[in-house]
Amino acid sequence: MNILLVGNAAREHVVAETLKKNSEVKLYSYMKANNPGIASLSEKIEIGNYSELEKIKKFAKDNGIDFSFVGPEDPLNEGVVDALLEVNVESIGPKKVLAKLETSKSFTRDLLKKYNIEGNPGYKTFTKNNITEIQDFFDNLEEVVIKPDGLTGGKGVKVQGDHFDTKEEALAYCKEVLESHESVIVEEKLDGEEFSFQCLTDGKTVVGTPIAQDHKRAYEDDKGPNTGGMGSYTFEDHLLPFLKKEHVDTALKITQKVADAIKQETGEYYRGVMYGGFILGKNGIKLIEYNARLGDPEAMNVLPLFKTDFVSICKAMISQELGNLKIEFEKKATVCKYAVPEGYPEAPVKNEKVEVPSTNANVYYASVDKKEDGLYMSGSRAIAFVGIADTLEEAEQIAEEAVSSVKGKVFHRKDIGTKELIQKRMDHVNQIFGK
Repeated sequence: MNILLVGNAAREHVVAETLKKNSEVKLYSYMKANNPGIASLSEKIEIGNYSELEKIKKFAKDNGIDFSFVGPEDPLNEGVVDALLEVNVESIGPKKVLAKLETSKSFTRDLLKKYNIEGNPGYKTFTKNNITEIQDFFDNLEEVVIKPDGLTGGKGVKVQGDHFDTKEEALAYCKEVLESHESVIVEEKLDGEEFSFQCLTDGKTVVGTPIAQDHKRAYEDDKGPNTGGMGSYTFEDHLLPFLKKEHVDTALKITQKVADAIKQETGEYYRGVMYGGFILGKNGIKLIEYNARLGDPEAMNVLPLFKTDFVSICKAMISQELGNLKIEFEKKATVCKYAVPEGYPEAPVKNEKVEVPSTNANVYYASVDKKEDGLYMSGSRAIAFVGIADTLEEAEQIAEEAVSSVKGKVFHRKDIGTKELIQKRMDHVNQIFGK
């Protein structure tokens, strides 16, 4: 079976590894930059931009591709799934119009509102035409979150109390956003604990995977600027200590309703990943946002846990038979920690050599170039290390030992997956619920 993988980050490296567990798979990878981990698992690679749709179609045709797996949001936004359908190649990933679930935050908020789906916070979308009304809306909210309407690489959202202090600063950021985006969304700030719920869907059935928690802030104790994600963890029971099964059931119910609403709204079935960022607060479960693809880093926590053949799952998603498949996961805990260049995310060192000793952890390459004399960092998150074990404590030790052994101008968050940080999360939830 010939499978095309589109993407070149650590997320796609773990996707490649998971697909290749099926011995019948031959992998062909289209990447924006050469990821040595993905290249080593591929029969053939092609380097190019995700906007080069004719080039991608030709690569698929020339290699007799059976189906494709589109990893990142950019190619989804470029319409790669639609282009591949023109050469009769189905994809795991939504068409461009359906990828608006991620690429347009207002589309998703309005969808929940229109179809009376629970989980929306208070929100309003503004354009340059009604910017004067923003101040009035601010007056109804205690604290606010500002979100550009469009793709920002996970770094455009700003939260009062974290990124700015006053409503005046919030208004200034709204105006700044509207210089480069058509619209901006103002939402009420929610107090709670966030969790990542990556679901797979064939458009009819939605299947949940183990819950993960990501760490966006660059430095320990959740300090510093936002990043693409410094690491994440999952527990062996596939919940988190502050989450109950009923909370996950609510998040799954919301996601199923959104999948149904997308079909009703667009006439199209959504096939691919619906990754919900949710928050548990005093008013229950609320939706922060959806992504139309797997999380990075959370994919690296969850994909290695699949006991069910991942290729069979992908085929069931394409043929809309996901409801007939029993999907099982290992009862293991995982901790993922990223080694990133010094200065990341604001002024990262580039073209610095990095050495990775052999380790018990799973290793996934992100922004690294392989040259004749070794690996060099290209400025973004470099290499992810995932510890997998029966308990979180053991998984954290494996990940920490591995990431600490990297030689080069790198740093990482030592606190991800530690008892101390997780206790802080639990204390936060207890405080919200007055326990």
